[in-house]
Amino acid sequence: MLVAVAAVALGGSLTTVGNVEGWYADAQKAPWSPPNGVFGPVWTLLYAGIALACFLVWRRGYLGSGQRNRARPWITGWIVQLVLNAAWTPLFFAGFPVIGEASWWIAAVIIVLLLAVVLWLILGARRWSRIAMVVMIAYALWLAFATTLNIAVIALN
Repeated sequence: MLVAVAAVALGGSLTTVGNVEGWYADAQKAPWSPPNGVFGPVWTLLYAGIALACFLVWRRGYLGSGQRNRARPWITGWIVQLVLNAAWTPLFFAGFPVIGEASWWIAAVIIVLLLAVVLWLILGARRWSRIAMVVMIAYALWLAFATTLNIAVIALN
């Protein structure tokens, strides 16, 4: 879990670095957009929490070696959110120089789907771990905020 989350974080970071100082620096952003330095620490905390949430749910659903984990549907949803999360950053940041504004629209669809999956994970986490549920709520709130930033870039540019 932790390795998968770290890989997504690293991949997102690598696709962001060259573009934050490039096209993104010149783009019109929402007035409520925080300074670029806020994103790294927030995402670091969220990624740690996302890994912890999955571990907690996995542990509660674990029945022993050779047994199917009872939380498997939730864990599958967690994997889906991780894939969507991994797709958003490259599409939004690195996609713009390649395919233009279409990348922002595709990223917007992805982040809305991601938010929907995370909301489903929140509902499911209630059964397994309150801590996992709280972490996923924080993640959903940040995703909702990030969605407004994505939409603002579309609307303002």
